[in-house]
Amino acid sequence: MIQCHVFVAISLDGYIAREDGQIDWLEQYNALLPKGEDCGYASFYESMDCVVLGRKSFEKVLSFSQWPYSGKPVIVMSRSAKEQMLAQPQGVTFSSKTPAELLTRLEDDGFKNVYVDGGELIQSFLQLNLIQSITMTRIPILLGQGKSVFGKLDSDKKLLLKTSRSWSFGFVQDRYDLP
Repeated sequence: MIQCHVFVAISLDGYIAREDGQIDWLEQYNALLPKGEDCGYASFYESMDCVVLGRKSFEKVLSFSQWPYSGKPVIVMSRSAKEQMLAQPQGVTFSSKTPAELLTRLEDDGFKNVYVDGGELIQSFLQLNLIQSITMTRIPILLGQGKSVFGKLDSDKKLLLKTSRSWSFGFVQDRYDLP
């Protein structure tokens, strides 16, 4: 059965980006990491079969100096087809299917583990109970306002803490399963 996983960095007060979508604060902290330290991201990414990305997050990562999703198929969920007209990195396709329809197609194609990325997309997958695990790395900064990774939910979501880890540079990472 296909499973969806989230791996996300957040500020201590729960934001993934500033109100305008900027992640300068995260980039500054990442620049301070010891050489070779990725807080488990490479291992997580290697275990994923594909990436399902929200359109706004896709537009953001296009501005990065390096494409962060190399070697994996990337499906960008978008309600419109206008982005398909732009030049895209290799392996990127677009889908206007519902999350459930997309997951059915991916499962039919043999995918087992899906990395779900992008605040609004994570929220929609959570609303539909489609997320099986969340790995959340808290960065020691308070933004005061910004874009929440979780947003409003229709009901409580109970989480089971599986692992917790901290680093001397102040990052704290928890992995939760959703029953």
